[in-house]
Amino acid sequence: MLETIYQLDNELAYYDVLIGRLLQRRFHQRTRRTTRRLATRSVWVREWFLDRPEHGQFRFLMDKLQLYDVAAFKNFTRMEPPFFLHLLEMLRPKIERLDTNYRAAICAGTRLALTLRFYATGESYISLRYNWLVAHNTISKIVRQVSKAIIEVYGVTQHVLMPPIETEGWLKIAKKFSDRWNFHNTLGALDGKHVAIRKPRNSGSLYYNYKGFFSIIMLALVDGDYKFIWVDAGTNGSSSDAQIFNTCELKEMVESDLLGIPPAQPFPGGDTDVPFFFIADDAFALKPWLMKPYSKRDMSPEEIAFNYRLSRGRRIVENAFGILVNRFGCLMTTMRVKPETATDIVLSCCCLHNLLRDAYSIPRGIVDEEDANHNLVPGQYRRESDLAAAGQNGDSGRNTGSAAAKAQRDYMKDYYNSDIGKVEWQDRAVNYWQRD
Repeated sequence: MLETIYQLDNELAYYDVLIGRLLQRRFHQRTRRTTRRLATRSVWVREWFLDRPEHGQFRFLMDKLQLYDVAAFKNFTRMEPPFFLHLLEMLRPKIERLDTNYRAAICAGTRLALTLRFYATGESYISLRYNWLVAHNTISKIVRQVSKAIIEVYGVTQHVLMPPIETEGWLKIAKKFSDRWNFHNTLGALDGKHVAIRKPRNSGSLYYNYKGFFSIIMLALVDGDYKFIWVDAGTNGSSSDAQIFNTCELKEMVESDLLGIPPAQPFPGGDTDVPFFFIADDAFALKPWLMKPYSKRDMSPEEIAFNYRLSRGRRIVENAFGILVNRFGCLMTTMRVKPETATDIVLSCCCLHNLLRDAYSIPRGIVDEEDANHNLVPGQYRRESDLAAAGQNGDSGRNTGSAAAKAQRDYMKDYYNSDIGKVEWQDRAVNYWQRD
């Protein structure tokens, strides 16, 4: 018994020594880290950064572009000088910083112009610092601050990304779809897009999508004029857009009747009331307020005609994504930022997109067009970029829809194949689809 206690005492003493050494090692490691953090900087501000007021791009280049080449100014910032100045005055109270006793603050104009240039190109912060004479870690803070300011001023205060909450607003959207895309009672086109990001630390495969890269997803509802009505951004890339939509506030508001959606009314020339609805692809669940195409297997000519008519309206959301990434190239790159920052960048770009849609027309060739015979001419963005859709990973087998929604879709199919509802060129489109 004594030998056992003696052996146990020796073992405890041995473990005490090990624990003491471990604690001592951790203490020294923590002390070294603290010493490094508190160490005096060798350079507080790099000397060549001090030339920013005279030689940085905001003063040196943008002033010249504003005076001598407005088109180049628009290409550089994605907006003309008056629009830039208006945006600057709106954001100045939130992005301007005060000078200190140590150094002068970076002016609000430089902060906004630098952020817009990052949006336009997706250029790395380290690369941007050589032209703007701003440290790369400062640029990262500026981009976050300006993005949040744009969302707060326009997205929240001015409701730029808010869906209508009254009947009149929805009726205007439905009229645009009816007049331009020949699809009636439509309140918007819904789809998702992956935005590539660098793999977040300790995230495993959470942000890894079925396309083979890391991303966040933006799910958007778009009106008939390529403007975003509602955007949900930031969900990890391993999710599908149907999963996101099933838990989002838009679906909740629709089902709770909080959006002021108009009551059902007949199609032009029809005698049956049809609910107003969103249109989406096959990944979503069919509902009376959300229409999607028929399955692509063994379709009748009438079903093909319906799918063609629906796809003409649904292309609007794909084209809106095309305009967005063509204007803001950062969304086509792999953004080396945290998911939270990427979310703010996406939402702020959507806000600016809506503002610029009101200010400027769309250059020809960017989006899908139709020739004189209503044949599809693919937009430039389809040829130059891969807009990775978020919902192509196959929920369609489960999203069969309710009986009421199926009956509604069948009625719409019959209507768009009748003499009242059909358009003269849809038979050519059906024949083309059948050949494929």
